Amino acid sequence: MNETSALSIAPIQASVSAAEWQARVDLAACYRLCDRYGMSDMIYTHITARVPDAPGQFLINPNGMLFSEITASSLLKVNGEGEVLYRPDLPYGLHPAGFTIHSAIYRARPDAMAAMHTHTIAGMAVSALKCGLLPLTQTATRFYGRIAYHDFRGPERDPSERDLLAHSIGPLNYCILRNHGLLTLGPSVPEAFIAMWGMERACQAQLAAMACNTELEMPSPEVVEKSCSMYAPGKSRSYGLLEWPGLLRMLDRTDPGFRD
Repeated sequence: MNETSALSIAPIQASVSAAEWQARVDLAACYRLCDRYGMSDMIYTHITARVPDAPGQFLINPNGMLFSEITASSLLKVNGEGEVLYRPDLPYGLHPAGFTIHSAIYRARPDAMAAMHTHTIAGMAVSALKCGLLPLTQTATRFYGRIAYHDFRGPERDPSERDLLAHSIGPLNYCILRNHGLLTLGPSVPEAFIAMWGMERACQAQLAAMACNTELEMPSPEVVEKSCSMYAPGKSRSYGLLEWPGLLRMLDRTDPGFRD
């Protein structure tokens, strides 16, 4: 294949279950949205979804495709041992760090159906702050007190890192990978994406406020506790499910290739 030519990927909808195809479409949409909203890092991060009717398997991007190129048919399907069960006819395989991070999640968290990892400037910057994410804004209180922190020990390519990462995350759905970036989990692709969208904006707002070099107006502990409790699981709607149809309509108008 001429590496500078347009990618040609055969559609596989007829070869997979309806449940897997829907997961593929949602995950491909998530990649396009990640790129659209400035949260991609060329080919260096990853978003995954568990195969709904094969819970020991998950879908992930081929290591070499830009997020703006990802389609439903292009996603790799791998198992928990790192065996690639399906890949398109492309010279791109499985990213070692992507497999380590996401296999750790799916082994330890049967409730997690999707996971998203980013290397945004704001996410990396907050990951390097000893204070982490502060309850400085209403958006931040959606996550404050429910964020796991995982210490940096180098790129996550060693399989032994999986148990350490799973231990750090525990039952939580939001994680700051110290000196690295952000990670969200969710019971669906839409929920993992909207969680990342919110964490990213909270990080951006914190950095913008801190950069002003003036005293911060921090809400009182009582207000922080009240606000955080209003976002507790079961106290508010599941963020992502209401937003997702509109996001798909936008993509269908402007970038419909994700469905291929």
